[in-house]
Amino acid sequence: MIILQKNKKIYFASDNHLGNPSFQETISREKKFVSWLDEIKSDAQAIFLLGDLFDFWFEYKSVIPKGFARTFGKLAELSDMGIQIHFFVGNHDLWVRDYFKEELNIEVHFNPKEFILNDKKFFLGHGMVLGLKTSLLND
Repeated sequence: MIILQKNKKIYFASDNHLGNPSFQETISREKKFVSWLDEIKSDAQAIFLLGDLFDFWFEYKSVIPKGFARTFGKLAELSDMGIQIHFFVGNHDLWVRDYFKEELNIEVHFNPKEFILNDKKFFLGHGMVLGLKTSLLND
């Protein structure tokens, strides 16, 4: 359960698909996302990233994909400020391991989850992943 502190807000973002169609062509979109994160840091209590932050994420045991330094730096800064960040794995993020949790202190969710935010229930997750799981169960 999250109880909002006075003058604080909860923010949501989804489907940034950073890296699409190429790393070079996504730089301006990444800068806009980082600028938005910078704008909300003064009143954010929690941020929910609802999947597909990257267009493709594959994390090896000791290596992560190159790029996205701006995004990682800003997320680390916000986390260090005490802002809760929740990352829901999307269908383009299926290969997430422990980087987000260990390096950025971001809570990673592999399945949709119910949250109570100021006495209101929210069922949060990445819709495509839920659709994939449903179709796999029906096959």
